[in-house]
Amino acid sequence: MIVFENLHKAFGENRVLRGFSLEVNEGETMVIIGFSGTGKSVAIKHIVGLLEPDEGRVIVDGVDPQTLSRQDLYALRGKIGYVFQFAALFDSMSIYDNVAMGLRKQGQLTEAQIKDRVHESLGLVDLDDNVADRLPSELSGGMRKRVGIARSVALRPKYLLYDEPTTGLDPVTSAVIDALMVRMQKQLGVTGIVITHDMRSAYTVGTRIAMLYEGRVQQVGTVDEIQHTTDPVVRQFIEGRPELESGAGLTR
Repeated sequence: MIVFENLHKAFGENRVLRGFSLEVNEGETMVIIGFSGTGKSVAIKHIVGLLEPDEGRVIVDGVDPQTLSRQDLYALRGKIGYVFQFAALFDSMSIYDNVAMGLRKQGQLTEAQIKDRVHESLGLVDLDDNVADRLPSELSGGMRKRVGIARSVALRPKYLLYDEPTTGLDPVTSAVIDALMVRMQKQLGVTGIVITHDMRSAYTVGTRIAMLYEGRVQQVGTVDEIQHTTDPVVRQFIEGRPELESGAGLTR
Protein backbone atom coordinates (compact mmCIF):
# COMPACT_ATOMS: atom_id res chain seq x y z
CA MET A 1 0.00 0.00 0.00
CA ILE A 2 1.17 3.52 -0.81
CA VAL A 3 -0.11 6.43 1.24
CA PHE A 4 0.45 10.13 0.56
CA GLU A 5 -0.11 12.09 3.77
CA ASN A 6 -0.60 15.88 3.53
CA LEU A 7 2.24 16.22 1.01
CA HIS A 8 3.59 19.71 0.35
CA LYS A 9 6.27 20.55 -2.21
CA ALA A 10 7.41 23.90 -3.57
CA PHE A 11 10.10 24.93 -6.02
CA GLY A 12 11.02 28.44 -5.05
CA GLU A 13 7.83 30.49 -5.05
CA ASN A 14 5.94 27.82 -7.00
CA ARG A 15 3.89 25.80 -4.53
CA VAL A 16 3.12 22.62 -6.46
CA LEU A 17 1.68 20.26 -3.84
CA ARG A 18 -0.44 21.83 -1.10
CA GLY A 19 -1.66 19.02 1.10
CA PHE A 20 -1.85 16.12 -1.34
CA SER A 21 -3.32 13.05 0.38
CA LEU A 22 -4.21 9.76 -1.31
CA GLU A 23 -4.25 6.04 -0.53
CA VAL A 24 -3.34 3.49 -3.20
CA ASN A 25 -4.49 0.01 -2.24
CA GLU A 26 -2.62 -3.15 -3.11
CA GLY A 27 -3.62 -4.70 -6.41
CA GLU A 28 -5.39 -1.65 -7.81
CA THR A 29 -4.40 0.74 -10.59
CA MET A 30 -4.79 4.31 -9.41
CA VAL A 31 -4.93 6.87 -12.21
CA ILE A 32 -3.96 10.45 -11.34
CA ILE A 33 -5.31 13.09 -13.73
CA GLY A 34 -5.07 16.86 -13.74
CA PHE A 35 -4.06 19.90 -15.72
CA SER A 36 -0.44 20.31 -16.83
CA GLY A 37 1.85 21.59 -14.11
CA THR A 38 -0.36 20.54 -11.21
CA GLY A 39 2.26 18.22 -9.69
CA LYS A 40 1.23 14.73 -10.79
CA SER A 41 4.76 13.61 -11.68
CA VAL A 42 6.16 15.51 -8.71
CA ALA A 43 3.93 13.47 -6.40
CA ILE A 44 5.06 10.04 -7.59
CA LYS A 45 8.76 10.99 -7.53
CA HIS A 46 8.45 11.12 -3.74
CA ILE A 47 7.62 7.40 -3.72
CA VAL A 48 11.12 6.43 -4.83
CA GLY A 49 12.90 9.17 -2.93
CA LEU A 50 13.77 11.27 -5.97
CA LEU A 51 12.22 14.27 -4.19
CA GLU A 52 11.91 15.14 -0.52
CA PRO A 53 8.66 16.65 0.74
CA ASP A 54 8.67 20.07 2.37
CA GLU A 55 5.91 18.84 4.65
CA GLY A 56 4.00 15.58 5.02
CA ARG A 57 5.23 12.18 3.96
CA VAL A 58 4.78 9.18 1.69
CA ILE A 59 4.46 5.73 3.23
CA VAL A 60 5.30 2.66 1.13
CA ASP A 61 4.45 -0.65 2.80
CA GLY A 62 4.56 1.05 6.18
CA VAL A 63 7.92 2.75 5.56
CA ASP A 64 8.79 6.39 4.88
CA PRO A 65 11.48 6.43 2.14
CA GLN A 66 12.98 9.58 3.66
CA THR A 67 13.92 7.69 6.83
CA LEU A 68 15.81 4.90 5.05
CA SER A 69 19.54 4.41 4.72
CA ARG A 70 20.95 4.50 1.20
CA GLN A 71 21.10 0.70 1.11
CA ASP A 72 17.52 0.28 2.34
CA LEU A 73 16.30 2.93 -0.12
CA TYR A 74 17.88 0.97 -2.97
CA ALA A 75 16.12 -2.16 -1.69
CA LEU A 76 12.80 -0.29 -1.66
CA ARG A 77 13.39 0.97 -5.20
CA GLY A 78 13.90 -2.65 -6.25
CA LYS A 79 10.20 -3.20 -5.49
CA ILE A 80 9.12 -0.27 -7.67
CA GLY A 81 9.21 -0.14 -11.46
CA TYR A 82 9.18 3.30 -13.09
CA VAL A 83 8.02 3.66 -16.71
CA PHE A 84 9.19 7.04 -17.92
CA GLN A 85 7.26 9.29 -20.28
CA PHE A 86 9.68 8.81 -23.18
CA ALA A 87 10.88 5.31 -22.19
CA ALA A 88 14.35 6.65 -21.19
CA LEU A 89 16.23 3.87 -22.96
CA PHE A 90 19.98 4.04 -23.42
CA ASP A 91 20.53 4.72 -27.12
CA SER A 92 23.96 3.06 -27.28
CA MET A 93 22.72 -0.20 -25.77
CA SER A 94 20.75 -2.97 -27.43
CA ILE A 95 17.19 -3.67 -26.36
CA TYR A 96 18.44 -6.81 -24.63
CA ASP A 97 21.00 -4.88 -22.60
CA ASN A 98 18.48 -2.16 -21.75
CA VAL A 99 16.11 -4.74 -20.27
CA ALA A 100 18.93 -6.71 -18.62
CA MET A 101 20.61 -3.66 -17.08
CA GLY A 102 18.60 -3.56 -13.85
CA LEU A 103 18.90 -7.31 -13.36
CA ARG A 104 22.66 -7.14 -13.73
CA LYS A 105 22.84 -4.27 -11.27
CA GLN A 106 20.91 -6.31 -8.71
CA GLY A 107 23.46 -9.09 -9.07
CA GLN A 108 21.07 -11.83 -7.98
CA LEU A 109 20.75 -13.81 -11.24
CA THR A 110 23.22 -15.65 -13.45
CA GLU A 111 23.58 -14.48 -17.04
CA ALA A 112 21.58 -17.51 -18.17
CA GLN A 113 18.79 -16.58 -15.78
CA ILE A 114 18.93 -12.98 -16.98
CA LYS A 115 18.55 -14.18 -20.56
CA ASP A 116 15.42 -16.12 -19.61
CA ARG A 117 14.00 -13.14 -17.71
CA VAL A 118 14.64 -10.74 -20.59
CA HIS A 119 12.98 -13.15 -23.04
CA GLU A 120 10.00 -13.55 -20.70
CA SER A 121 9.65 -9.81 -20.10
CA LEU A 122 9.75 -8.95 -23.79
CA GLY A 123 7.13 -11.60 -24.38
CA LEU A 124 4.86 -10.03 -21.77
CA VAL A 125 4.77 -6.85 -23.87
CA ASP A 126 4.37 -8.78 -27.15
CA LEU A 127 7.92 -8.25 -28.44
CA ASP A 128 9.83 -11.22 -29.84
CA ASP A 129 13.52 -12.06 -29.65
CA ASN A 130 14.18 -10.42 -33.03
CA VAL A 131 13.91 -7.08 -31.26
CA ALA A 132 16.53 -7.92 -28.62
CA ASP A 133 19.59 -7.12 -30.74
CA ARG A 134 18.24 -3.87 -32.14
CA LEU A 135 18.94 -0.36 -30.87
CA PRO A 136 16.21 1.93 -29.50
CA SER A 137 16.59 4.23 -32.51
CA GLU A 138 15.48 1.38 -34.76
CA LEU A 139 12.12 1.03 -33.00
CA SER A 140 8.91 3.02 -33.21
CA GLY A 141 7.78 5.16 -30.30
CA GLY A 142 5.22 2.58 -29.27
CA MET A 143 7.77 -0.22 -29.31
CA ARG A 144 10.16 1.84 -27.19
CA LYS A 145 7.38 2.36 -24.66
CA ARG A 146 6.84 -1.39 -24.57
CA VAL A 147 10.55 -1.96 -23.97
CA GLY A 148 10.36 0.53 -21.10
CA ILE A 149 7.57 -1.52 -19.55
CA ALA A 150 9.52 -4.76 -20.15
CA ARG A 151 12.57 -3.29 -18.41
CA SER A 152 10.45 -2.42 -15.38
CA VAL A 153 8.61 -5.74 -15.10
CA ALA A 154 11.86 -7.68 -15.53
CA LEU A 155 12.68 -6.73 -11.95
CA ARG A 156 9.41 -8.29 -10.78
CA PRO A 157 8.29 -5.14 -8.95
CA LYS A 158 5.42 -4.93 -6.52
CA TYR A 159 4.54 -1.47 -7.79
CA LEU A 160 4.62 0.06 -11.27
CA LEU A 161 4.62 3.83 -11.76
CA TYR A 162 3.66 5.01 -15.27
CA ASP A 163 4.44 8.63 -16.12
CA GLU A 164 2.35 9.68 -19.15
CA PRO A 165 2.68 6.25 -20.83
CA THR A 166 0.59 7.13 -23.92
CA THR A 167 1.97 10.62 -24.59
CA GLY A 168 2.93 11.14 -28.24
CA LEU A 169 1.33 7.91 -29.44
CA ASP A 170 -1.40 7.47 -32.03
CA PRO A 171 -4.78 6.13 -30.79
CA VAL A 172 -4.14 2.55 -31.90
CA THR A 173 -0.71 2.36 -30.26
CA SER A 174 -2.11 4.04 -27.14
CA ALA A 175 -4.74 1.31 -26.95
CA VAL A 176 -1.97 -1.31 -27.15
CA ILE A 177 -0.15 0.32 -24.22
CA ASP A 178 -3.41 0.46 -22.25
CA ALA A 179 -3.95 -3.25 -22.83
CA LEU A 180 -0.42 -3.96 -21.61
CA MET A 181 -0.98 -1.98 -18.41
CA VAL A 182 -4.14 -3.97 -17.73
CA ARG A 183 -2.20 -7.17 -18.44
CA MET A 184 0.54 -6.24 -15.96
CA GLN A 185 -2.06 -5.79 -13.24
CA LYS A 186 -3.91 -9.01 -13.99
CA GLN A 187 -1.01 -11.35 -14.80
CA LEU A 188 1.61 -10.04 -12.41
CA GLY A 189 -0.67 -8.62 -9.72
CA VAL A 190 1.25 -5.36 -9.57
CA THR A 191 -0.16 -2.24 -7.97
CA GLY A 192 -0.05 0.62 -10.45
CA ILE A 193 -0.10 4.40 -10.43
CA VAL A 194 -0.71 5.95 -13.84
CA ILE A 195 -0.17 9.65 -14.57
CA THR A 196 -2.12 10.68 -17.66
CA HIS A 197 -4.12 13.39 -19.43
CA ASP A 198 -5.77 10.78 -21.66
CA MET A 199 -9.25 10.11 -20.29
CA ARG A 200 -9.86 7.19 -22.65
CA SER A 201 -6.76 5.57 -21.20
CA ALA A 202 -7.76 6.49 -17.64
CA TYR A 203 -11.17 4.84 -18.04
CA THR A 204 -9.58 1.72 -19.57
CA VAL A 205 -6.80 1.02 -17.07
CA GLY A 206 -8.01 2.60 -13.84
CA THR A 207 -9.48 0.87 -10.84
CA ARG A 208 -9.93 4.31 -9.34
CA ILE A 209 -9.19 7.81 -10.60
CA ALA A 210 -7.99 10.80 -8.57
CA MET A 211 -7.93 14.36 -9.88
CA LEU A 212 -5.16 16.62 -8.64
CA TYR A 213 -6.13 20.28 -8.65
CA GLU A 214 -4.30 23.22 -7.06
CA GLY A 215 -2.00 20.87 -5.19
CA ARG A 216 -4.68 18.70 -3.60
CA VAL A 217 -7.01 15.88 -4.56
CA GLN A 218 -10.20 17.41 -5.92
CA GLN A 219 -12.01 14.09 -6.18
CA VAL A 220 -11.20 10.40 -6.08
CA GLY A 221 -13.55 7.64 -7.14
CA THR A 222 -14.24 4.67 -9.36
CA VAL A 223 -14.33 5.08 -13.12
CA ASP A 224 -18.12 5.23 -13.00
CA GLU A 225 -18.09 7.84 -10.23
CA ILE A 226 -15.69 10.07 -12.15
CA GLN A 227 -17.61 9.67 -15.40
CA HIS A 228 -20.82 10.78 -13.67
CA THR A 229 -19.35 13.38 -11.33
CA THR A 230 -21.12 16.67 -10.70
CA ASP A 231 -17.90 18.38 -9.55
CA PRO A 232 -17.48 21.33 -11.96
CA VAL A 233 -13.68 21.21 -11.96
CA VAL A 234 -13.55 17.49 -12.72
CA ARG A 235 -16.28 17.81 -15.36
CA GLN A 236 -14.35 20.62 -17.05
CA PHE A 237 -11.26 18.43 -17.26
CA ILE A 238 -12.83 15.17 -18.41
CA GLU A 239 -14.95 16.95 -21.01
CA GLY A 240 -12.05 19.07 -22.24
CA ARG A 241 -13.86 22.37 -21.83
CA PRO A 242 -11.65 25.50 -21.82
CA GLU A 243 -13.25 27.11 -18.76
CA LEU A 244 -15.73 26.48 -15.99
CA GLU A 245 -19.38 27.11 -16.62
CA SER A 246 -20.52 30.55 -15.52
CA GLY A 247 -21.36 30.58 -11.83
CA ALA A 248 -19.92 27.13 -11.15
CA GLY A 249 -18.19 26.97 -7.81
CA LEU A 250 -15.49 24.67 -6.50
CA THR A 251 -16.37 21.86 -4.14
CA ARG A 252 -13.71 22.73 -1.57
